[in-house]
Amino acid sequence: MRRLTRSDRRGQALVEFALGVTIFLVLVMGVFDFGRGIYMFNGVSQAAREIARVTSVHPGTDPTAKASWSQQMIDVVNTQKKLIPNLQDPTIQCLQIDAVTPAPCLPGNFVQVTIVAPYSAVTPLLGLLGTWNMKSVSLVQIQ
Repeated sequence: MRRLTRSDRRGQALVEFALGVTIFLVLVMGVFDFGRGIYMFNGVSQAAREIARVTSVHPGTDPTAKASWSQQMIDVVNTQKKLIPNLQDPTIQCLQIDAVTPAPCLPGNFVQVTIVAPYSAVTPLLGLLGTWNMKSVSLVQIQ
């Protein structure tokens, strides 16, 4: 029977470390991706609320058309785009009091803001699941 030399034991420890550190790093990267996903989800929700609030107070001439947004709307959309990666332009629609029927953007009616930001994980295994669209809708009454 052959006795293990010191160099044989080092090789064994190296193999065990390689197996263990691989699993550990995948778990850490998964936690990191999960945190990024939560940040994106919360950020998109907050962006929809903030844009809807500003649109209800400063609707401009026609908030449903980007060319006629008020300066306050443009500023808040640009700020949210700096905070949330890949945030797309919002879709804005004015609705009657039933919050279903389209209507002109007049005081008393509602403004509905829908916003989307695509998210893809960087962890190798989670990245195989593809891109997820983080979407949020906010509804606020026009002042």
